[in-house]
Amino acid sequence: MINEKMDKGMDFTGTWHIYERGAWDEDYFNMAVQAYIRIDPNTLGVFQFGLVSGVIDGKLVDYADGERFEFTWAGNDECDPACGSGWIRILEENFLEGKFRIYLGDDSTFLARRAK
Repeated sequence: MINEKMDKGMDFTGTWHIYERGAWDEDYFNMAVQAYIRIDPNTLGVFQFGLVSGVIDGKLVDYADGERFEFTWAGNDECDPACGSGWIRILEENFLEGKFRIYLGDDSTFLARRAK
């Protein structure tokens, strides 16, 4: 159900190309496909960077410094089952920052721009 709260967060929807990762270089995070995160209007989504891919289940959360889209994810890391969590927030129009956490593994910040 889309409510007034979700309407505020519609800026998060769409496909975002990841162009910088804190823990991994571009050769890794773009090795299989252009690294991306996609958020759908129903707060579900998908992502892939390097050999890590999965599905997202998220929600909008208000903080004193602005709104974030927080999510959990399930998928694969180099063909092994994996899961974790993360968040994204809008930096400015068409740019966001976020963080992916892999359960019992790495975590890394990232920057992304809206795909055209």
